[in-house]
Amino acid sequence: MRARRFVIPLVLMGALPARAADVLIVQSGRSAAYEQSLGGFKTAYKGSTQTIVLSDYGDVDVVRIVKEEQPRLVLAIGDAALAASRKVAHVPVVGLLALSMNLSKGPSGSVSGIGVLPAPERYLELCRKLGAKRVGVIHDPARTGHYLQRARQAAKHMGIELVVREVRNPPETLDRLEQMKGAVDALWMLPDTTAVTTETLEGWFLFSLRQKVPIVTFSEQYLAKGAAISLDVDRVDLGRQAAELAGSLLGIQGYRPAELDARTVQLHTNGTVARNLGLDLPAAPK
Repeated sequence: MRARRFVIPLVLMGALPARAADVLIVQSGRSAAYEQSLGGFKTAYKGSTQTIVLSDYGDVDVVRIVKEEQPRLVLAIGDAALAASRKVAHVPVVGLLALSMNLSKGPSGSVSGIGVLPAPERYLELCRKLGAKRVGVIHDPARTGHYLQRARQAAKHMGIELVVREVRNPPETLDRLEQMKGAVDALWMLPDTTAVTTETLEGWFLFSLRQKVPIVTFSEQYLAKGAAISLDVDRVDLGRQAAELAGSLLGIQGYRPAELDARTVQLHTNGTVARNLGLDLPAAPK
């Protein structure tokens, strides 16, 4: 028997009063990262908002709720929220903290949003400052294909050769690393959930150690494991960017269209790894 999909009116859920808010916030779950970005959004967006946390309910039909409650815009925080909101057609949908936003699907139709990464040029510039002319990337096209297309174009203009290897499942990552021996000067680790998993992490850092090749990554958490340098986004400012985008889409005076890549970054380095690899680490970006 086909499972029934329950639609719970937001008024009954206690998520909205009788009069709908300007922005319906659909949040995948409860996490510190989501709350940080949501806090940034609420400091920058002064209109009315109401929030649904999907993990608090068995199933929520976002399309039906939007039709009934008629918000002017949907803010979807996280991949589950964005997936549930992609079929909303008659109001804008802004994605936030969703990997699919600038890694695979990107903007389409009524859906736009702020990516979870800065522009690829910013990572490639770090690689160039490390002296790397050949940069290895392992990725799953279904997950990070859209972002890598942009990276290829940027690398061409910057005179950097991207050595790209594709994977369809995590175990293939170790074989692709083996293929890169002697072929790369640095590894660029993307937040690709096929290539970067608990079962493949040791392989990444063993490669770096044995081949004397630095890893440039997207998260400070990997420095302790052996990455040389990370460029992390500011989640609070991601929320502010989403607010600017939302305000501009709604035509609210004082809001300008925001850039769709994360604009505020934090550079972190591992001095021990740098010394072992003989690297001169770049200064933090402004």
